[in-house]
Amino acid sequence: MEQDLSAAGQRADDAGEETGGRRGRRASGGAAARRAARSGTAAGPQLTYITRKIPLYEVLGEEGLALIEANAEHILQEIGIEFREDEEALDLWEKAGADVKGERVRFPKGLCRQLLETAPSVFTQHARNPARSVQIGGDATVFAPVYGPPFVRGLDGERRYATIEDFRNLVKLAYMAPAMHHSGGTICEPVDVPVNKRHLDMVYSHIRYSDKPFMGSVTAPERAEDSVAMARLVFGDQFVDENCVLINLINANSPMVFDGTMLGAAKVYARANQACIISPFILSGAMSPVTVAGTLAQILAEVMAGAAFTQLCRPGAPVLFGTFAASISMQSGAPTFGTPEPSLVSYGAAQLARRLGLPFRTGGSLCGSKMPDAQAAHESANTLNMTLLAGTNFALHSAGWLEGGLVASFDKFMIDCDQLAMMQAMSQGIDLSENGQAMDAIAEVGPGSHYLGCTHTQKNFQTAFYRSTVADNNSFEQWLAEGGKRVEERANRLCRDWLGAYEAPALDPAIDEALQVFMLRRKDSMPDAFG
Repeated sequence: MEQDLSAAGQRADDAGEETGGRRGRRASGGAAARRAARSGTAAGPQLTYITRKIPLYEVLGEEGLALIEANAEHILQEIGIEFREDEEALDLWEKAGADVKGERVRFPKGLCRQLLETAPSVFTQHARNPARSVQIGGDATVFAPVYGPPFVRGLDGERRYATIEDFRNLVKLAYMAPAMHHSGGTICEPVDVPVNKRHLDMVYSHIRYSDKPFMGSVTAPERAEDSVAMARLVFGDQFVDENCVLINLINANSPMVFDGTMLGAAKVYARANQACIISPFILSGAMSPVTVAGTLAQILAEVMAGAAFTQLCRPGAPVLFGTFAASISMQSGAPTFGTPEPSLVSYGAAQLARRLGLPFRTGGSLCGSKMPDAQAAHESANTLNMTLLAGTNFALHSAGWLEGGLVASFDKFMIDCDQLAMMQAMSQGIDLSENGQAMDAIAEVGPGSHYLGCTHTQKNFQTAFYRSTVADNNSFEQWLAEGGKRVEERANRLCRDWLGAYEAPALDPAIDEALQVFMLRRKDSMPDAFG
């Protein structure tokens, strides 16, 4: 599950939680920002979330979609979904008309789809800075950072357990990245703070060091309750009750199980009118069939059951159709990324989500490589292009993912953010305005000349093409004279510059104080728990 990616490989000591920033703290001053701006290393103006102007790429026709939907209904009716360790969930399903035997729930045909009629197809997740609020659903795409790694590969190149300082720095980078629309959630698992308290510090960091939207904790129902309580301190009780300010990842324990932890968190968020991403965590061949069609049927059944459950908790609560899809090596059992089959799963799932009337989450910049190398680049590019073309509304793991999700890499975070900005430019399609047609330029230049000095080029040269922040397109001699640096080295330098130029967004001192009092009281109420 994405909440605990350490279980997919090496297990983190799960001891770390962020200890929280202190009121008014800044990583650096205005002088650093001015130096970065002069040197061309400043993060640049923030972009709003993507409003796509290019067509969707769809891989299934009506016949195929209807077949998969029928197979999903068969799974729900005849096989069922287990809702474990939660008697209330079973009672809710029984009252709704489902067949409950033990922890296995079977659903009359059409019940889940009927319950989902109350879920919104489009909603806004509000940020504490209204200019940073994002649309979830429709033609919008929102990029959010990597989620869940217990390890980081730091600026010194060392692979090690993540700390709270790493967490804060990644939040700062996400805040500064122009094409990162969201602050994310567990960008890494800080292991230098007790596991039962780290959620407080992580949520606080998103609030203190960024003003973009953020995610809540789902690792225990009481941690979800703390996340909602902190959001209420920032936004106010009535605003939170009437609007979405938190989006939260609820994984199905595939195949066909929801456990008590996820159900408990889902109940807290749905009843508070906060968004849940119902997201089967799929490694095809281990957690679903090896075929794309079989995997899609299982995903649809799991999502329909989990998403419908949120509507039993509170009709109208926002919910997303999510999936995390990867395949495995049939030789070693290791997860693989950037391969064709998971892309086909995601394309198909996006179509199924639109037919169901729910916003869709998938994708990101996924790879299995241990370093930000060529393997990381092509696997991430394959996944990220699919993410945009599928019509994904919320893209978790958009930057920083390395080593199958076990590692958050600072260097790769910067490289990925550059790619996100390219995707943002790509999403706008072809400019057919008078300026875009450029007929005046063609008339001015005529046959046999060039466009370098013409009026249209002079007017547009600064914005004509996307300029990468990390790519080197100079001659070999110039590249060599400037140190012959690889892309990850250039990204490392840019990352250091960004962190040196960081300035925290304004936060009302009274809200900051209330958050810290709340955190202190909650921490004092529980003993430290490690592991």
